[in-house]
Amino acid sequence: MSKAMQQLLGIALFLAGVACIPQVTNSGVILNFTMMALYAALLAQAWNILGGFGGQFSFGHALFFGTGAYIQTIAQLQGGFNAWAALVMAVGGSASVGVMVGALTFRYGLKGSYFALVTLAFAEVFRILALSVPFTGAGVGLMLPLQESFANMQFGSRKGYVYLVLGFVAVALGVTWWLQHSRFGAYLQAVRDNEDAARAIGVNPFGVKLGAIALSACLMGAGGAFYVQVFQYIDPGIAYGPATSVEALVAAIVGGIGTLWGPVLGALVLHVLADVTRNLFGQLPGINLVIYGVVLVLMVVFLPRGIAGLGASFRARWTGRKP
Repeated sequence: MSKAMQQLLGIALFLAGVACIPQVTNSGVILNFTMMALYAALLAQAWNILGGFGGQFSFGHALFFGTGAYIQTIAQLQGGFNAWAALVMAVGGSASVGVMVGALTFRYGLKGSYFALVTLAFAEVFRILALSVPFTGAGVGLMLPLQESFANMQFGSRKGYVYLVLGFVAVALGVTWWLQHSRFGAYLQAVRDNEDAARAIGVNPFGVKLGAIALSACLMGAGGAFYVQVFQYIDPGIAYGPATSVEALVAAIVGGIGTLWGPVLGALVLHVLADVTRNLFGQLPGINLVIYGVVLVLMVVFLPRGIAGLGASFRARWTGRKP
């Protein structure tokens, strides 16, 4: 069996295993697992597309999360659209913002710390705008009424959200799998490794990076839309705050950037750490970001290829092949 088929089988088994969880646990665990799946399947995978495969580190990916969340909410509240139509608009709107940011940054060759700072600045600008304009609810935020139906993407039981997030998980893992085995993914990794060499063999770095940021923004926007449906509330701090960007970035790096399962492993580790932190320190504000920072430093120093890279090293020693 080829590696690609093994990965597809692994994805199918993973999804089947997750689908069984709501049948054997309580509501609190289900919600916690739903949020872990949200960050692993959408936010961390979304960041991984641009930062892992594309090599463009973003510090402001909450920009796309918040855009998707607000478009989803406004389309339902003020436009009268059902949740699925609003989801399409949220994904499209986030992709448009991604293309705008990419066109402004990649056109002028911004990368590395410059690109990271620009994305952070855009997220902050959008947060301030959301605080200032009335149709976003300003600082009060917006609240969706609870209307339990499949059309409204809202359910009476938390089990429904697990099955819904499974659909997003399947899409995100499928996109990452496609990047690992497609020509576009090969072009993207070539641009990441050596942009000048990629250009010399006929690759258009600007177009490839623009496609990557649009794809990444789509998944991030879908994550924001899903968040709104679960909690029925969004405000500028949640939508565009740094915590969302940090969790997506750290989960991908801890798990292993540029890999299929790295973001999933990273998100699982971070959520376990978050639970332990809450039990030890209560609701001390900001302690989770401190923990994430410490973990990130330790991983960069001792495991620069992440948890997935550690697994590859063990397999290499066992089989005698280079990772």
